[in-house]
Amino acid sequence: MTERTLGFIGVGDMGGPMAGRLLDAGYSLVVYDVRDEATAPLGTRGATVAASPKAVADAVDTVIVILPTPDVVRAVALGDNGIIHGSAVRRYIDLSTTGAVMAVQISNAMAEKGIEALDSPVSGGVRGAEAGTLALMVSGPKALYEDMLPAFQAIGKNPFYLGEAPGLGQTMKLTNNYLSATANIATAEAMVMGVKAGLDPAIMVQVFNASSGRNDSTMNKVPNSILNRRFDKSMKQRLLYKDVRLCMSEAEALDVPMWLGNSVKQILAFAVSQGSGDEPSVALIKYLEDWTGVTVGKEDKG
Repeated sequence: MTERTLGFIGVGDMGGPMAGRLLDAGYSLVVYDVRDEATAPLGTRGATVAASPKAVADAVDTVIVILPTPDVVRAVALGDNGIIHGSAVRRYIDLSTTGAVMAVQISNAMAEKGIEALDSPVSGGVRGAEAGTLALMVSGPKALYEDMLPAFQAIGKNPFYLGEAPGLGQTMKLTNNYLSATANIATAEAMVMGVKAGLDPAIMVQVFNASSGRNDSTMNKVPNSILNRRFDKSMKQRLLYKDVRLCMSEAEALDVPMWLGNSVKQILAFAVSQGSGDEPSVALIKYLEDWTGVTVGKEDKG
């Protein structure tokens, strides 16, 4: 049975709600984030706020991280003041999306210090983090996975164990996010085309969801964030670009051609180059709207 006190590093858009759900489930937390405003709400709920990643790893046996980029993950895990130097840590759980290469590097480095590692990227976005419905894609020692199941089930309803080899969870996550990004962009194109031709976008969504074009964008993103013009609660464009770029890099290393994937990567690269990297990925449709002179949906002022 996993310890009831956990370390949690990275309590932003995704990590904050996840840490909150662990508190709801009765866990005690030692938390760290570079932003005081991110840790403050958890501190008011009883979490201990640590001064560094190493300080977290000095205090607890098990440290969970969810961080935005591979470079940040490496620094937090292996840097001069990183988790690997902690005196108490024996288990490292990475919920970030870093790619398989980074997961293997960190797992090997941790193993040299006697620290077991799981890579367990998650899918479901901010809505899933808030609702506790995330999918978790886990690879690493099976006994550690089984020991962590109660904590995983507090933050997600769909934990999947993919095997002992480090990085398998990362590969699964990258392929998932590639499909998600592709559906997001393709659905945006279809919606703009239909509206330009005179179709009602709300009816378009109903037809898609009753037909073979149904996907997560038609079922969730368009009705919940585009038709009402809220453009909220989806992954930032720069992070989705990072994931698709990592996926294409891994595919190339495996000698797997991904022609459509590289087109999706270039669309995301364009968006980030235009300065919208911190906007939610669901807002990519705005570029198509600007180029075609149409608007999909209207602001909900209710």
